[in-house]
Amino acid sequence: MEYNVIFQPSGRRGKVTGGKTILQASHDLGVDIESVCGASKVCGKCKVKIEEGYFQKFGIESRVSHLSPLTSQEEKYMESKEIKENYRFACATEIHGDILVFVPEESRGAQQIVLETGKERVFIIDPAVRKYYVELDPATLEDHRGDFERLCMGLRAKYPQLPENLAIDYFLLQKLPPVLRSEKWKVTVTIWQSREIINVEAGFNEKIVGVGIDIGTTTLAAYLCDLRTGKVLSKKSMMNPQVRYGEDVLSRISYAMMEDNGLEKMHNTIIESINILIGKMTAEVGLIPQDLQEVVLVFNTVMHHIALNIDPKFMGRSPFAPAIKHSLDIKARDLKIEVNPSANVHVLPIEAGFVGADNVAVLIAEEPYNQEEMRLIIDIGTNGEIDVGNKNQMLSTSCATGPALEGAQIKFGMRAAPGAIECIQIDTETLEPRYKVIGSDVWYPENRNPGAKGLCGSGIIDAIAELFKAGIIGTSGRFNGGMEAFPRVRKGADGKMEYVICWASETSIDQDISITISDVRAVQLAKSALYVGAKYLMEKLGIEKIDSVTLAGAFGSYINRESALLIGMFPDCNLERVTAVGNAAGDGAQIALLNKEKRVEADRVAREVYFVETAVESDFQKRFSDAMAFPHSHDLFPSIQHILDQIPKRGKRLTAR
Repeated sequence: MEYNVIFQPSGRRGKVTGGKTILQASHDLGVDIESVCGASKVCGKCKVKIEEGYFQKFGIESRVSHLSPLTSQEEKYMESKEIKENYRFACATEIHGDILVFVPEESRGAQQIVLETGKERVFIIDPAVRKYYVELDPATLEDHRGDFERLCMGLRAKYPQLPENLAIDYFLLQKLPPVLRSEKWKVTVTIWQSREIINVEAGFNEKIVGVGIDIGTTTLAAYLCDLRTGKVLSKKSMMNPQVRYGEDVLSRISYAMMEDNGLEKMHNTIIESINILIGKMTAEVGLIPQDLQEVVLVFNTVMHHIALNIDPKFMGRSPFAPAIKHSLDIKARDLKIEVNPSANVHVLPIEAGFVGADNVAVLIAEEPYNQEEMRLIIDIGTNGEIDVGNKNQMLSTSCATGPALEGAQIKFGMRAAPGAIECIQIDTETLEPRYKVIGSDVWYPENRNPGAKGLCGSGIIDAIAELFKAGIIGTSGRFNGGMEAFPRVRKGADGKMEYVICWASETSIDQDISITISDVRAVQLAKSALYVGAKYLMEKLGIEKIDSVTLAGAFGSYINRESALLIGMFPDCNLERVTAVGNAAGDGAQIALLNKEKRVEADRVAREVYFVETAVESDFQKRFSDAMAFPHSHDLFPSIQHILDQIPKRGKRLTAR
């Protein structure tokens, strides 16, 4: 028998013959898992975690009981806690039922490429926390002031700009007396927002650092910053391990509702990930996590609720109201984020139900509300956020693009990692492809052994656009006829049409890698959602054309602009005015970390941007259907008309069979 096996966070999935080990299944599906000992069951490098429960998104029931029993080698080399938490050796565990396997970061053979870099931006450095060095008069029998009162008076004497009513965090107050005396009353004081003392260090220490973190549905990106200079001291990223509970926000809402302790599991998972990133960054620069004095978090609304341990279930039903829209300031210890326990965690505000703090971060980084030109900003991810407007008015909306653009729901889709096809070109005469994989600068066929494993998001968009440009598929997305002479265009094992990008001999998974009619349809659904969202906003602003398009986020930074426009991912725009700005949400998190006035601006912008709920529009379904065509069923694209005019005319269209 064959069983469904899903690997996270890579997103690879497929049918695997019963009796195969998880390691063998990973090889079949192109998932890299470390196996230093050559599957002799002694190194423990292939350790994976089996997730239990019904996963509605995938339609499977994953249970540890669907596997072979625990082996003596696993009992010997694993800790009892790991066994209790359903960890197994991939090389020692046979599959006898449907399973969802999470591969921990330390067990992954190939690390995913996560975009951490944005663009250079200019802003004023004015953080919410500052340090003040002061030398106090020692306590004497004649001077009966309390330690805190003595500290406040000493600070006010040297820094008269500080307020008279300074407060002190209770957690810090417990430690204050010995710290003041350890260096003969010479201390460096950290004050938050000029009103609360959150740290007191013996002696002089001007180093002050904080961290901004962008928590995406799929990835996390963190930036350790010097709060005096604005310099990024370290940046780290990782997959969001919550993908084991579902690849999109709706599936995670379902998991929180349907599974016992589902919210708690997801909350603890994200906090653990934050602490891992902080630990790695501080170790890299010779600090410890407790040296961090400020944290800024940005995320979409569902990630916001889960990270703050707020039940997200009401986000999954109309009217999709969040628990709170305003920004928040929370003590780090309350969230169990392992920095200075008295430090503040600032959470940027939410715009609307599915337009979160990450979109607000993009806005304060790009500042379209201060500009004359009419801009379209698209943050493309599992959930797409769209903004249109200028200094006169800004509108926003969100759309469920789904995980297809990140490799999920695509037969050979995968996330961006070495071996993923990231760029594709198809010769319009021979229909032969050229492609490049992540990890190599040489294109196939010059690279005769590319070792391809699948297609990441940018490769998927290229593939669909090139199929259309070569006349292999028509405007409807169906395969055209009259191509029997081209072996790469064929019917797959399921009887449906597909285009073979690379033969099995060119891959590291020993399978032909193809784009199927189902893959085309999945991309059509995603691109149609983005297009319709943008058009609604444009029409409500009374404009027919936009001046520029800004693509934000990891995906938007890697896709070919021409390919994206060719398939109609956004309304027509001069390609020279289409730019990618990298992880703008991460940039916004850093800016809010380094400039407290930007937090005030973020609250204002979140209130002023008008949210449009496109799904309730009466003609939404018709518009969505029209936008499924490449590039659109009737909207014009003068910027690429010269390309459209050169598309070869093939024979009659074939059905999806």
